[in-house]
Amino acid sequence: MIKILFVCHGNICRSPLSQSVFQHMVNEMGLEELFLIDSSATSTEEIGNSPHRGTVNKLREQGIPLVPHRAKQITSWEYDEFDYIIGMDNWNMKNLNRMFGGDSEGKLYKLLTFAGSDRDIADPWYTGNFDDTYNDVVEGCEGLMRYLKERGEI
Repeated sequence: MIKILFVCHGNICRSPLSQSVFQHMVNEMGLEELFLIDSSATSTEEIGNSPHRGTVNKLREQGIPLVPHRAKQITSWEYDEFDYIIGMDNWNMKNLNRMFGGDSEGKLYKLLTFAGSDRDIADPWYTGNFDDTYNDVVEGCEGLMRYLKERGEI
């Protein structure tokens, strides 16, 4: 089983959006039994909260089911539990490296690196632009799927 954890600052916008988009891709391909997909926050600010209404609305607009979700903070044990821990921006990556004391097993990735870019996925909590964030998430998730296929993991 391939275990993927999407991570953003609060776990109410980008990471549950990524989790829902990637889960939908996996389901559409009939590969549900091969994956465990989850999401977490680097901060404690939104713990217990539902996804942002902008995330919910964007997924609904695209016909993608929202995975059942309440924001939670990443824990140190998750480094051992997951195969891929995927942040949305450089700040997330710095926090993840700090929280895990580095990346000794090479599990930390920034989502858009799978699409051949070092760009950050902008936080729509601040920008208000869920369209651009969604487009970047889809680009990153499609790149992640290609990467997993190229590696022979699926």
